[in-house]
Amino acid sequence: MARNHYYLSIADLGRARGDDPRFAYDGAGPNDFASALQQALRGDELFQRWRAAQPDPDAVDTSLAVTDADAEVHAKVADLHTEVDLVTSLPMSVVRHRLYLLIGSAWQLRDMRAA
Repeated sequence: MARNHYYLSIADLGRARGDDPRFAYDGAGPNDFASALQQALRGDELFQRWRAAQPDPDAVDTSLAVTDADAEVHAKVADLHTEVDLVTSLPMSVVRHRLYLLIGSAWQLRDMRAA
């Protein structure tokens, strides 16, 4: 499966939270966020908790459940924002879903390239 390198930017990580506190990121900085996102992409625990909270869990699109045990996430502060480097074989639809659960719409995709 092809691996992609996603370059993301988060303007204010300190305020970046998903809409539902049950699934939202609750860390203190770039390293915490990188760890939370990496865990959310490598395993399905966040997805399964979200799925169980849906009105009809059996109707949830199962393509959102895929994981990448080799996903790598690194984040750092740069010029008053957080830069995130993510390498994964997961499609953008899954990455986007996990990001929205963790930090809502507080992120921006800057670039994507083959890894």
